[in-house]
Amino acid sequence: MESIVKEFLKIPTTCISDVMNGLNNMNPAIKPLEEDYRFAGRAFNVKIPVGDNLAVLKAIREAKSGDVLVIDAKGDLYRAIAGDFIVGMAQTLGISAIVVDGVIRDIKGVKKLNFPVFSRGTSVAASGKAGTGEINIPISCGGTAVNPGDIIVGDADGVVVIPQSEAQAILEKAVDKLKKDEIREKNVAGNVEAIKKYLDDMTSN
Repeated sequence: MESIVKEFLKIPTTCISDVMNGLNNMNPAIKPLEEDYRFAGRAFNVKIPVGDNLAVLKAIREAKSGDVLVIDAKGDLYRAIAGDFIVGMAQTLGISAIVVDGVIRDIKGVKKLNFPVFSRGTSVAASGKAGTGEINIPISCGGTAVNPGDIIVGDADGVVVIPQSEAQAILEKAVDKLKKDEIREKNVAGNVEAIKKYLDDMTSN
């Protein structure tokens, strides 16, 4: 894992979102199957029509170890883009996470893999394999633009997209904010007078 991705892995999505003014968050309906799941990696994008996941299989084959599969499934809640078999193949080949604006299936089997999957939920129906779809192109996922190579970070609060051209600057701002947040928490937690002063400072005109 490259160093900048490792650094983003240490920072909560809420903090990263704050320094980007909330502009690059995916739809909050896209959540991890387990709250403990956390990941960071480069986006390998997949664009599919509703109900056809052949391009997902192509992406699993073409993506590099450490990449995040980011799948634009148009928010479809009926046909799952993958189940435990496909997710297991992605995990074995080194993909670090799957993020889909859609649903998956075989949830018990997927959870046994202990692999970060972020989706709108689960479904029963499988997708077909007619062969349409595109990989490694700019897409929109969860209402957010994602370009190949952007850094994607996910945790219990959701998923954020860091444009690769701004990644270093955003990292520096996020690290600085995290430090300030930690100092504020340390100074205020359990201290009645400090809490009152903080509230006064925040609410005074």
